[in-house]
Amino acid sequence: MGHNVGIALLLTAAAGLSTTIGSLLGLVVRKPGPRFMGFTLGFSAGVMILVSFVELLQISIESIGFLYAHLGFFLGMASIFLVDFLVPHEYVGQHDHKGEKSGSDLMRVGLLVAFGVGIHNFPEGMATFAGALEDVHLGIAIAVAIAIHNIPEGLAISAPVYAATGSRSKAFLWSFLSGVSEPVGAGLAALVLLPFLTEAVLGWVLAAVAGIMVSISIDELAPAAKSFGSEHTPILGTIVGMFIMALSLWLLK
Repeated sequence: MGHNVGIALLLTAAAGLSTTIGSLLGLVVRKPGPRFMGFTLGFSAGVMILVSFVELLQISIESIGFLYAHLGFFLGMASIFLVDFLVPHEYVGQHDHKGEKSGSDLMRVGLLVAFGVGIHNFPEGMATFAGALEDVHLGIAIAVAIAIHNIPEGLAISAPVYAATGSRSKAFLWSFLSGVSEPVGAGLAALVLLPFLTEAVLGWVLAAVAGIMVSISIDELAPAAKSFGSEHTPILGTIVGMFIMALSLWLLK
């Protein structure tokens, strides 16, 4: 268990700090093409949806039963809905049609997105940690999916901050800080869960994690993927993500 805890924390840190990759893209490329964004966001949604239903929820059902597993699942969905309602955030490029923004507006957008991403990364850190506790390979799959969609979130922070201030260091710093909340979430999960961790508690946690990930995929990733204007690349990315996730789970059995 101690070995898994260390790996779980490392995976969570890597997934969270992938926002810095998006930050670097924002400083170098400024904005990737809509096809790339649509495909990668769809890919991440596909990975997260499949692993939630095929792996996380199934493990929970085996552990605590069908009724309680689904209750935990819907509680997870409700929790991320509440977070998203209280602290919404958007990807860069979703509302370009509103016209050019001033420097102060761009800075405000970047900081608001950084705050929103930080809040959303907190439960995602718990998700990666809980998945890795159950199985390291499962934790890797969740971490990869979260890392993929954290990249455009980092871009959404760095691009407007850089455009507003002209400072690469400020743009990178805010993106980095938003990603730090993910390992913080994992650390809190470790402090809260480990003293009471049983098979039943882990079953509840995995069910809630599945609900969180499905909500993020349906309410956030899929609409964001479609917003980039490419008609077919988001669903293609979703299909490819599901296929690769299914293939990897089969190979790891």
